[in-house]
Formats: sequence, C-alpha cells, structure tokens
Amino acid sequence: MSPSGHPVDALGALVEALKHLPGVGAKSAQRMAYHLLQHDRPAAQQLAHALQTAVSQVRHCARCHTFTEQPVCLTCLDPARDARQLCVVETPADQAALERTGSYRGLYFVLMGRLSPLDGIGAQAIGLPELIDRVWDREGVPVEEVIVATNFNAEGEVTAHVIAEALKPRGVRVTRLARGVPVGSELEYVDLGTIAHALSERR
Repeated sequence: MSPSGHPVDALGALVEALKHLPGVGAKSAQRMAYHLLQHDRPAAQQLAHALQTAVSQVRHCARCHTFTEQPVCLTCLDPARDARQLCVVETPADQAALERTGSYRGLYFVLMGRLSPLDGIGAQAIGLPELIDRVWDREGVPVEEVIVATNFNAEGEVTAHVIAEALKPRGVRVTRLARGVPVGSELEYVDLGTIAHALSERR
C-alpha cells in the first residue's frame, strides 16, 4: 500500500523499495528502477537474487557483531590477529574501511550504531553491555587496549566518551583515533591513508 492508502503496482513498489537506500530520494529511486527495467533486466535479476541470498545467509558474528555467514567471523577466528587489541567501530562498513588500510592486526567489536538520546538510542541498543563483557572476558587473551574508532561527529564523540568512562574502572587502556579524520566525517567514506594515519597516531 502507498502512504495514501492506495495499492502500489510492481513498478511503484520497486521505487518505494529503492528509496530505503541511504541518500536515495524519490527521483533517484525512480531513475534506478527505470534503468534496470528498461536497459538491464539481467542486472535487476542478479540484484534481486543477491539481496535474497544475503538476507537469508548473512548474520552477525557472535563475538564481534560484524557481518558473516558463519556463527563466528573469520577475523575473530584468525590466530594471527592480536587479541590484546580491540578496535570499537560503529558499523561493519567502518570495520571494512579499517581492514582495507592493512595497518591494524587486532580484533574488532562492532557496535549496533551510536548513542543518540534524542532518537531514543541508548547504551543497551548499541551493545555497550556486550562490549564491556567482551573486554572483561577472561577465558581468552586479556584485552590490553581498546581503540575507540567511532565517527567524528556529535553522536560518535558522545559514544566514545561513554565507552571510555565505562571501561575506566576495568583498568584497560582506552585510545581514540587521531584527529587526522575530518570532524563530522563518516569513517567508511574517509580515504584509507587518512584512516591509517589516524590509527597509528591514536592517543
């Protein structure tokens, strides 16, 4: 059904679905839908199949919360990773950006977003209790340093502060990415050289 309560035809439903993508408005969604149906139906079928497969098979890692098709992701299972370091990011996309730099060999913890009290998103919603449990887990190699790599905007800064305060009693070293990352930026869109520098110069 459309917002007005009228039935939506197949083309209209496709446009409505595409509008859920970030940064895609009504005109862009309509342009994408028309292009796929008029010029590239095989790509449309490939996209539909890939989405169905991903939705049914991709889950969150039981240990770090990133995307994986297995109960625990390959990064968490990699014995070559430095388990003494834990990098906290907001999304799996942010983790992927850090991985592409090739400059970090520790483990990750992916939050389910960032704190936003105005939107009703609190510590429970982003998995802060799970993060504390993960750092305090004494079954494996103890975590010695938590690198907070939340984004450099208002919500990301608040999230970083709350994480640092929550971990202070645990006696764990908490560091923050250096200010090479532009203020207000989203980590997944920053160039890899800047991310690598911010990681190496963390404090």
